[in-house]
Amino acid sequence: MAHEILVDLFKNRPSLAAEILVDVLGVPLPAYTGARLTSIDLTDIQPAEYRADVVVLLLDGDVPIWVLIVEVQLGVDPRKRFSWPDYAMGARAAHRCPVGLLVVAPDPAVAAWCGEPIETGIPGFVLCPPVLGREAVPIVTDPGEAARRPELAVLSAMAHGQGEHGVAIAAAALPAIRGLDDERARFYGDLVLNSVNEAARRALEAMMKGYEYQSDFAKKYVAQGRLEGRQEGRQEGERAILLRQLRARFGELPAAAVSRLEQAESATLEQWAERVLSAKTLAEVLDEPS
Repeated sequence: MAHEILVDLFKNRPSLAAEILVDVLGVPLPAYTGARLTSIDLTDIQPAEYRADVVVLLLDGDVPIWVLIVEVQLGVDPRKRFSWPDYAMGARAAHRCPVGLLVVAPDPAVAAWCGEPIETGIPGFVLCPPVLGREAVPIVTDPGEAARRPELAVLSAMAHGQGEHGVAIAAAALPAIRGLDDERARFYGDLVLNSVNEAARRALEAMMKGYEYQSDFAKKYVAQGRLEGRQEGRQEGERAILLRQLRARFGELPAAAVSRLEQAESATLEQWAERVLSAKTLAEVLDEPS
């Protein structure tokens, strides 16, 4: 789930990868007027093994001027030292423009491994991926910045919510989230509130007295000036994430499947979540093993 959450943030804001490369990691990029998602299939060889997490085209008008590949890496995987150069050259050939790679690795040891130069064997072709580790994620406490880039604010909460800045980050992020569409508001709200520690939640409870929230997710947490239903909210977050995973894997779900998800308890949701990555059909996720 952690992998899919991070992937979703970059999918929901296609320009986020470019903003992080330029503003956070100091990687120069050309001026662009737009950013859009494109196919994650980067080669015709072994397509199941050669799909990046997110691929974004930076545009000058309608003309692609840069292609950015985003890879979320939660563990050390030596195979990536061979597939990442292939991703880069496949995308460069497919879109006929320069290519960039951003690796998102929250664990410090994994981030250090991801940042090691990859020697391809071709003289002068050494791939040194820019890596966004947990410590490099900006601490977003300015409400204006959170409103401009809500996905970055959520990422900030996930990275730093347990620390001393947790209250300030959440206080900036939650008002920004309320202006989003309802599905994203619920999803992001659950992530922020589940990312901060208990002390931060108590402080937020006091800060949010009298505040009028518009999104449905916040109404679950805030009633009569108090955060409520924390366990229920956590379960709703698990349900929302699993629903997004299932739709990404199997397309639009039958009404009966959605109904089962809405009624499932936490233990069942966790069991289904464990099956998502290996299951080939929706039935293999939701049905009891024979």
